[in-house]
Amino acid sequence: MSTMLTGIAASSGIAIAKGFKLETPDLTVEKKQIGDVEEEVSLFDQSLEVSKKELAVIKEKTRNELGDEHAEIFSAHLLVLSDPELVDTVRQKVRDEKVNAAFALQQVADQFIAVFEAMDNEYMKERAADIRDVSKRVLAHILGQPIVSLAEIDQEVVLIAEDLTPSDTAQLNKKYVKGFVTDIGGRTSHSAIMARSMEIPAVVGTKNITSEGAADVMVIIDGIEGKVITDPTEEQLAIYRKKQEEYEELKRELSKLVNEPSVTQDGHHVELVANIGTPNDLEGVINNGAEGVGLYRTEFLYMGRDQLPTEEEQFEAYKKVVETMNGKPVVIRTLDIGGDKELPYLDLPKEMNPFLGFRAIRLCLEMDDMFRTQLRALLRASAYGNLKIMFPMIATLDEFRKGKKILEEEKAALLQSGTKVSDDIEIGIMVEIPSTAVMAEQFAKEVDFFSIGTNDLIQYTMAADRMNERVSYLYQPYNPAILRLVKMVIDASHKEGKWTGMCGEMAGDPVAIPLLLGLGLDEFSMSATSVLPARNQISSLTKEAAAKAAAEALDMNTAEEVKAHVEKLF
Repeated sequence: MSTMLTGIAASSGIAIAKGFKLETPDLTVEKKQIGDVEEEVSLFDQSLEVSKKELAVIKEKTRNELGDEHAEIFSAHLLVLSDPELVDTVRQKVRDEKVNAAFALQQVADQFIAVFEAMDNEYMKERAADIRDVSKRVLAHILGQPIVSLAEIDQEVVLIAEDLTPSDTAQLNKKYVKGFVTDIGGRTSHSAIMARSMEIPAVVGTKNITSEGAADVMVIIDGIEGKVITDPTEEQLAIYRKKQEEYEELKRELSKLVNEPSVTQDGHHVELVANIGTPNDLEGVINNGAEGVGLYRTEFLYMGRDQLPTEEEQFEAYKKVVETMNGKPVVIRTLDIGGDKELPYLDLPKEMNPFLGFRAIRLCLEMDDMFRTQLRALLRASAYGNLKIMFPMIATLDEFRKGKKILEEEKAALLQSGTKVSDDIEIGIMVEIPSTAVMAEQFAKEVDFFSIGTNDLIQYTMAADRMNERVSYLYQPYNPAILRLVKMVIDASHKEGKWTGMCGEMAGDPVAIPLLLGLGLDEFSMSATSVLPARNQISSLTKEAAAKAAAEALDMNTAEEVKAHVEKLF
């Protein structure tokens, strides 16, 4: 009998295929007292080594197919398996308590997972998922349980699982796995992000797909609206096959816009550029016709490793990006670590509220050597293309001036040593803090450009953690308060003959685009896959109508009113 479930639309598209349920191995563990302690420790060590070898293979496969950023997930997994705090504690428990390795591992891993899950920090909660993933792998080897290899699926299926770990997702062959649906998970989970990169339709968080008897019957995944239909009727199949055709047709139509400019019907041009995490993301940028890179998140160079990247490593990465973009603008953000992104090897003190703590430019200005190394690499790379530098998390003019002074000192030193540096590097700031938006007129006299980071600007303005489900209703990009701050920044930059971009999620939001166009935003930076739909939308608008709609929205009372207003007009 046909059943419809709703979940979270994690990756767009329509998938229709037979359900394949991912059966998790039986990892039930009983506590046993053992005689030969060293034999048990040896069993644990062997299982650890086999797991490391498997993860190294998965990491390399991921690097080749999805790029460095996704491969770094498995660097983190390998670090977990080399963490003496975890593995030595397991060995010690086996020796001290004379218990079996499986029981010792499960006990220690559960303690670590509980600690990380209790932290009010999304990055640390992801670490709990990493520990759960790798400890299950080691446990399966200790117990002699076979690990299901998703890479071996050789017929078209829709994958059904309670949850998919990053190592599960990395093994998917999109020729056969047409989509996946899970009981738990959210849009920001590793598996959802990887699904979007692979362009596999996915719906997560359905709560009970695994108990719906969806294996071996046809399953429809609607990754656009977040719906899943198990055992559909012929009529439902016909409707969704038509939807699938329409979606593919839309993708084909949009691909015709790859080399077109981003221009409104009344001739107003804006720049549509892409956000990237590593040089490997450039293929998507170019294939989707982005007019440049609006945000290169350099922190991925620093993550998933046990020491700081060298100046040379950084220089090569930045040079590759600016050279590949061939004269198109590339905005590179200096290190934005802290908040939900940590570097274990820096051994920074734990903070009560890391999002409002020692992070981004605050950390860089204090850790002067690390900052100067990055700036030298950026300055050297500037000779190979159109590179712009921006500082994150700027709260005061003094912070910007200090950052710029260090940059100028390093530039002078490089030039004196005969190193080539571009003489035309724009230096800008991220506008993520309400005080900076309010002071935009003063900042605009000194910076070359602004880039509005709406993800943080919204949560700081509304005093609501966007990762906290209980207050997620306050994450309101269309709230008139946010629109007014955006207008202040854009107006201030234009008054000084400067430009403003936006690199938060809002820049690619179809409801926000007409408002931002109307407010005069110059550059929209978004995920590469959003560029063509945004270009298509902008080509259907006029600047005049968008400006009128934005002016009216500024005087409205609620985000709901603004959203209804835009949907009615456009």
